[in-house]
Amino acid sequence: MKNYLILFVLFLGACTNNSIPKYKNPDLPIEERISDLMKRMTIEEKEAQLYPFRSRDTAAFDQEGNYIGTLDTAALYHGVGSFSSRGWGQSHGYVYRAKCINGIQKYMLEKSRLGIPVFFMGEALHGYMAKNATSFPQAIGLGCSWDTILLEQVFSAAALEAASRGTRIVLSPVVDLARDPRWGRTEECYSEDLYLVSRLGAAAVFGFQGRDAMIDNHHVAVTLKHFAGHGQSEGGRNIAPVNFSEREFREGPLFPFEFIMKHANARGVMVSYNEWDGIPNHVNHKLLTEILRDEWGFTGMVMSDGGGMNVTYRDHLAAKDSAESGILSIKAGMDYDLGSNGCFYHMADFVKQGRVSEADLDRAVRDVLRLKFTLGLFENPYADIENLEKVTNSQEHKDLAYKAAAESMVLLKNDNNTLPFDESGIKTLAVIGPNAAGVHLGGYSNFPHEGISVLEGIQMYAKDKFKVLYSEGCKLTLNKECHWQVNENPILNDPENDKLLIAEAVKTAKQSDAVVLVIGENELICREGWSDSHLGDRDNLDLVGMQQELADAILKTGKPVVILLINGRPISINELAKKAPAILECWYPGQEGGRAVADVIFGKINPSGKLSLTFPRSAGQLPCYYDHKPSRFRNYVLADSSPLFPFGFGLSYTSFEYAKLSIEPAVIKAGETSTVTVEVKNNGLVKGDEIVELYIHDLISLPTRPVMELRDFARISLEPGESKIVTFNLTPDKLEAFGINMKREIQSGDFEVMVGKSSVDYSSVILKVE
Repeated sequence: MKNYLILFVLFLGACTNNSIPKYKNPDLPIEERISDLMKRMTIEEKEAQLYPFRSRDTAAFDQEGNYIGTLDTAALYHGVGSFSSRGWGQSHGYVYRAKCINGIQKYMLEKSRLGIPVFFMGEALHGYMAKNATSFPQAIGLGCSWDTILLEQVFSAAALEAASRGTRIVLSPVVDLARDPRWGRTEECYSEDLYLVSRLGAAAVFGFQGRDAMIDNHHVAVTLKHFAGHGQSEGGRNIAPVNFSEREFREGPLFPFEFIMKHANARGVMVSYNEWDGIPNHVNHKLLTEILRDEWGFTGMVMSDGGGMNVTYRDHLAAKDSAESGILSIKAGMDYDLGSNGCFYHMADFVKQGRVSEADLDRAVRDVLRLKFTLGLFENPYADIENLEKVTNSQEHKDLAYKAAAESMVLLKNDNNTLPFDESGIKTLAVIGPNAAGVHLGGYSNFPHEGISVLEGIQMYAKDKFKVLYSEGCKLTLNKECHWQVNENPILNDPENDKLLIAEAVKTAKQSDAVVLVIGENELICREGWSDSHLGDRDNLDLVGMQQELADAILKTGKPVVILLINGRPISINELAKKAPAILECWYPGQEGGRAVADVIFGKINPSGKLSLTFPRSAGQLPCYYDHKPSRFRNYVLADSSPLFPFGFGLSYTSFEYAKLSIEPAVIKAGETSTVTVEVKNNGLVKGDEIVELYIHDLISLPTRPVMELRDFARISLEPGESKIVTFNLTPDKLEAFGINMKREIQSGDFEVMVGKSSVDYSSVILKVE
């Protein structure tokens, strides 16, 4: 009898499994589920997966967020790729909006023909970009932390906040190389260096996606961007061509993408607006298919940038209209249209007309569905309403934002130990400057900006200790709104009016014992330039407006002055570098930036950031990145040709001594590993973090190699008087480069191995490769 019962139970289980379509069975392999679903889809339903559905219905939900719309039901019945509406849910708060997302997902699973869930996407460049979400330091600041553990924590927090609201794809991180600081999107990048970007970018992906093959409902899928070359366009102008040989392209801009895809399993990539080798990237088959898929084995989703396929025919003039742009794009390897003038809207017709092969359509659809299955959307596509408010800008995330702000700041100058200020000797502190009172978070931040300004942070610190005076000093811009999305260009103040403000600031400074001068840029000056009414690239790197005159006037008072820079790219502060006693680069420090700044300038935190990109003396020095080729050695006439501040540079309130650099073995065969060790000691009186940097130089090489290349780094913490041995493994992949035949190889000969504090302060040993 017992055997019969067992057989009956097995029979019932088999009947149950057979009663649902294979694509709805989570126990089956993803590829099998995709194939089963694809066989059931009409060609029109396949097309609908390739672009966002933009709702026409602004009153489509009841009070509980259930979908009750009528205008969109016919279209939704056949499935959509993602759902987009700017109208619904906004006025009722983020919890209600999350309920509306759940209402759409429930409708799609239960009432659309095949029950295919939809994507909800969002931005997360330096935290989830949404109302009340945590805003961390801008990406360029995070890059200066050189802290992979920190970045994984930051983007794990961002992922949790996004996923809890039902957003399961983020259009982040940016892994472009910031090779031209004139470019307004420099702030979105981690570094000018390919190795540093690859490691920080991989950490960000692990934070967003987690480390498992499947992406759980506390994490989100990434979209690496912008693929590729976006960070070094002609003249630093957004979307302009990039002029690289294939060797330079592979060795530089492509490397972070390749590394992150292979080592961190990034599940999405966004194509950049620029062209490479005369072919716009959105229609570049070599880039999107031959390199990305055939060589690297990428199986994720390839997405256009917003309006990217429009750029192909409107700006590049490489297609006659939106239809041809869409056809060329899908043939080249594009899967998903983030938003354009309908470039993918008639793909089903194009297949029927023979203008696009069904194989190309099916490849794109498979890639989209693969990501939906990987995210587990068919099983659980819902926002986590129960925990949404608990995780949104939680105290844990605020503390992490504070830590990130502290690690991102770089002390550029500190003559005579001006910093930290001794609060016992201060009765009155002046906080002056156009960036002191406002909260500046940088691009891809929710507006209005929420957080603690420098002025507020110092006032909080000063309570019951000393008096704080404030003066604006000068205007940076006059625009009514100051955020990255406003479609107007910066309006500068009348210099005569600024002179009056400067005079008031001088009076304020003279009443104080010390001055904090807060200058730099804002979100109207440094940002993504996407139209003539929304510019962000510059032809020089000087301080905007009357800020230099303000600084000169304050420095002439003879008061102890610290310059705080709030900005999104290097600024050529030549005069300040000569005259100011202390300079602290804060970047856009995030919502907790004011607290962190106060604690740094009063010594509660020892600054530890190091520059992840070079500060040129002027735009005339560009390109100015540290890893240049040997033949770029000639100096300019009547000028100092060295950088203003070099790559990897950053001071501390303590001092570090490097000793006993060694390499073992010092002679290896190609393919073997050598170990590099160095002893680092804290010689000062306070605890400090040091970032130890390792570079290599292939002394004789053909093709030629840069004069130095970052190949490892370590962040360590040392108590006063403490020493640590830092160990690096110089593995084969760190020595290899593209040879004459465009294959990676390790050339025999001598390699100089440099270890030290920066790209200009190091000791070296020789490694011989036989």
